[in-house]
Amino acid sequence: MVSKPVDVALIGGGIMSATLGALLQQLEPDWEIQIFERLDDLALESTNPWNNAGTGHSALCELNYTPERADGSIEIASAVKVNEQFQVSRQFWSFLVENGALPEPTAFINATPHMSFVWGEKNVEYLRKRFDALKDHPLFAGMEFSEDARVIRSWAPLMIPGRSKAQPIAATRIASGTDVDFGALAHLLTKNLVAGGAKLNTEVLVTGLKRTRDGLWQLKMRRDIGGTPIKPLAARFVFVGAGGYALNLLQKSGIKEIRGFGGFPVSGEFLRTDNPEIVARHMAKVYGKAATGSPPMSVPHLDLRVVDGAGSLMFGPYAGASPKFLKTGSIFDLFASLRWHNVIPMVAAGVQNLGLVKYLVSQLAASKSTKFAELQEFYPNAKPEDWYTITAGQRVQVMKKDKKKIGVLQFGTEVVAASDGSIAGLLGASPGASTAVPIMLGLVEKCFPARMDDWRPELQRMIPTYGQTLADQPELAQQTIERTARTLLINP
Repeated sequence: MVSKPVDVALIGGGIMSATLGALLQQLEPDWEIQIFERLDDLALESTNPWNNAGTGHSALCELNYTPERADGSIEIASAVKVNEQFQVSRQFWSFLVENGALPEPTAFINATPHMSFVWGEKNVEYLRKRFDALKDHPLFAGMEFSEDARVIRSWAPLMIPGRSKAQPIAATRIASGTDVDFGALAHLLTKNLVAGGAKLNTEVLVTGLKRTRDGLWQLKMRRDIGGTPIKPLAARFVFVGAGGYALNLLQKSGIKEIRGFGGFPVSGEFLRTDNPEIVARHMAKVYGKAATGSPPMSVPHLDLRVVDGAGSLMFGPYAGASPKFLKTGSIFDLFASLRWHNVIPMVAAGVQNLGLVKYLVSQLAASKSTKFAELQEFYPNAKPEDWYTITAGQRVQVMKKDKKKIGVLQFGTEVVAASDGSIAGLLGASPGASTAVPIMLGLVEKCFPARMDDWRPELQRMIPTYGQTLADQPELAQQTIERTARTLLINP
């Protein structure tokens, strides 16, 4: 027997479900929302602060968003787009802080300068051109550039001592960058959801989704520990925000929109230090340049992380190989995702991305000393005894059909929704959490088109620039950035 239907079922207890739940509860306070998380707590997979970089991705420092064109000029469109998206997230968080739905902002966000750092004449020239392309853009105001080792040392003291004076180096810096603990944010958003009437169900595994004759979705569930079946639940709308497990559930739902989609899992590792003397000398997030031919996921970075008020440094990522779609998943996840409709696109995508395969093989073959030498390119005087290895979150890159290439590998996220908007899920990875709010806004627009006219005033109250772009409105961009910085206490 199925219980009375709920309005919204959120599968997965990470930042995406928490964000969508927070938006919908603001728009429809009377809707009944239930959240289902397989593990015993929220945000233990990719949303966990030790499973991601927490950069607050706004393209201030990530060089993969500003590729160099064949003519030597710098493409900034992707960087501008990502920055625009992060400003939307900042506005929503600010609204929640102002209205008491989120507590002291330092519980989840902290001002942390963002830097790009390169070495070698060609890379220095690239970074100079990137700086010239971005420095006058309203979304990148305040960017600084230097080739002077003394200046760079004042920005990031660890990075200069021990380095050859003859080595050409350069760095950019924006003091107004952020470090975001998305695990803490997911907990806070969900706590507010529950306070508003939502129900949180932990240690519950959703094993199937079935469309009923009356247009509802029936969730088949069991206890994660012990496997005891749970009475099915019916929902009018379902969001699958279960990380790598989303692909499997969307496939089980039978919606035609998931056909042709596959996933390529990539595990990762970081080196971490909690030594307070070392941490105190690197109060920044510093991104380098990926080696020629390497995938975007290989961009090295030395990051300050602030979790529960304490600082640590993380360096990586180092890629690994695992067929699991979640850190707590099964070694059979990849094989279980294979279907007649996605095998050929996945093979085609793999053939076209042999560079990624080569990168993964090289990472797996690399010795500990080789990996540590990569850290020493950022921090020349690093000592192995100060660092230990942690395993990052499992990332599942989207593979999908393509008319021209048969199949492609997509670095990013993608919302897959049924044509009637009754169910949707999120596939993919970075920039992910940083752009959770605009991603979920897009999902809302896609799944609830008939309600958008009624919801628009409230959306504009929550996100004042909703429906606008900041890139072509310098004054509005400055006002928005300054306002959210004050509210979130992230003025540098």
